[in-house]
Amino acid sequence: MSGERQDEELSRRGFVTGMVAILGGLMSAFIGLPAIAYLVAPGLKKTAADAWVPLGPVEALVVGEPTFFTFSRTKRIGWEVNATSYGIFVIKKGEGDYDVLSNICTHLKCHVSWKKDLNHFVSPCHNGHFAKDGTVISGPPPRPLDRFEHRIENGKLLIHILEG
Repeated sequence: MSGERQDEELSRRGFVTGMVAILGGLMSAFIGLPAIAYLVAPGLKKTAADAWVPLGPVEALVVGEPTFFTFSRTKRIGWEVNATSYGIFVIKKGEGDYDVLSNICTHLKCHVSWKKDLNHFVSPCHNGHFAKDGTVISGPPPRPLDRFEHRIENGKLLIHILEG
């Protein structure tokens, strides 16, 4: 009869083994579930959205002179927040007619700058040169500067960017 009683009672070793298994399972759940949610959550969110970003009033722009604008956009992916800075050159060609060009070289993504004495854009990385309309003059860039869609609302210039 004493042999049956030992089989029914929980031994000290069995209790410790059970508690370690329960605590290990709880700790795994507390660590694992947020990790899984972190990996899955970005896939459940909408990733692309149109955005019209205001650059400023058009009356401040001078015809034929590139004007540089900067702005930043933030994007949240899971718990990570990324900020992206943009540089834009706006050239007023006439009343209601504008070129809106990126300041990123199409060769190696260096920042181009306007050289007034040369009357064109220059990329410092590999001496790429772009005309005022963004076309390639010389150097290794494979294509013209990127253009942004734009519109005028209430006397302000807005550009279209695709966030995603």
